[in-house]
Amino acid sequence: MPESILVTGGRRLSGSVTVGGAKNSGLKLIAAALLAPGVTTIRNMPDIADVDTMSDVVAGLGARVHREAHTLVVDATELSSYEAPYEMVAKMRASIIVLGPLLARLGRARVAMPGGCNIGSRKIDLHLRGLAQLGVEITSGHGYIDAAAPAGMRGAHIILDFPSVGATENLLMAGSAASGTTVIENAAREPEIQDLIAFLNSMGARIEGAGTSTVTVEGVSEFHPTDHSVVGDRIEAGTFLVAGALAGGSVTVRGADPAHLELVLSKIAAAGVDVSTGPGEVTVRRDGPLRAVDLATLPYPGFPTDMQPQFMVLTSVAEGTSVITENVFESRFMFADELTRMGADVTIEGHRALVRGVSSLSGAPVKSPDLRGGAALVLAGLVAEGQTVVGDVHHILRGYEAFVPKLTALGADVTFIDPDA
Repeated sequence: MPESILVTGGRRLSGSVTVGGAKNSGLKLIAAALLAPGVTTIRNMPDIADVDTMSDVVAGLGARVHREAHTLVVDATELSSYEAPYEMVAKMRASIIVLGPLLARLGRARVAMPGGCNIGSRKIDLHLRGLAQLGVEITSGHGYIDAAAPAGMRGAHIILDFPSVGATENLLMAGSAASGTTVIENAAREPEIQDLIAFLNSMGARIEGAGTSTVTVEGVSEFHPTDHSVVGDRIEAGTFLVAGALAGGSVTVRGADPAHLELVLSKIAAAGVDVSTGPGEVTVRRDGPLRAVDLATLPYPGFPTDMQPQFMVLTSVAEGTSVITENVFESRFMFADELTRMGADVTIEGHRALVRGVSSLSGAPVKSPDLRGGAALVLAGLVAEGQTVVGDVHHILRGYEAFVPKLTALGADVTFIDPDA
């Protein structure tokens, strides 16, 4: 696996790129497939490392997984284990999502405490407290969470302290198999949550309220396999739109719903970029200078934390001073130190970043601290003078399919560096 990406800056981008299925939905659909005995087909599945990891997790539980291009087939006819071991879960925090479907299918689960991106504590207390309200008995020790519902799960009225995506997903899947009615208040509203609800309903679940903060789940006694296509990846789309806004020219991104990017697009436009939308596509064009823009990350429909690093790059070369407030992950600013190595003027004050625009960035050796920060550093290299070498690119490959070829197709001078060369 390549460890570095070499970016030579200064090229305008033009053309079109098509994004794949949403990483943040596809991973959860693989886990949800465990609910139904039989063969479930998931289409538009991105070919990324995280999907391989989640496939390994469910295979370790006894499911059989087969991929052909962007179609993933999960045969969950028989599950042989209720334990997701540390060596698998440690690779990716999203693995904690098997808690809900294992409890629904087997009545028990043993899952290692999660690992993955180091971008904040991302505590799973909300998951566990919600499951406990459904009647799940939870113990923890030696790095594992043991959960069991020997008497079955029962519906409950759950109010989340924070609209956590992961907690909402686990509770949707567990609640679908609980007796009676479960109401989740302050539920996450992300398009990926709506995609999971559509997937579960197609398997026989009875869930209402998708896209709202109050979701009602009527428990059912059985699920059946389904055939579903993953929603387009709004974060991948946003990343390429920021690339186009940074480098200038005209870039069209297809495959994601513009309605899922409403606030992102408004901020791109506020930065001095012309934005136009059509069915399933967005085009950005910029000929004038970038302008400073303030933003604050919030759960959907607020500004996505997964787009914050890309926007820090955008504002780093904009005229004026921007204020970026991070309200979701307390360590999301880690990548700012790498960006300052390239000449950016960024001051971190608690959960706010003051970004004073500079006339240009300079190519430098930097390292990806996490998935989105790594992608943002590549974008910075597109507009930096000289060459930028971005290390630890395994983070980027976790979440972006064909990231380098897609940028190259738009005219960027980007290539992998062979570690053995």
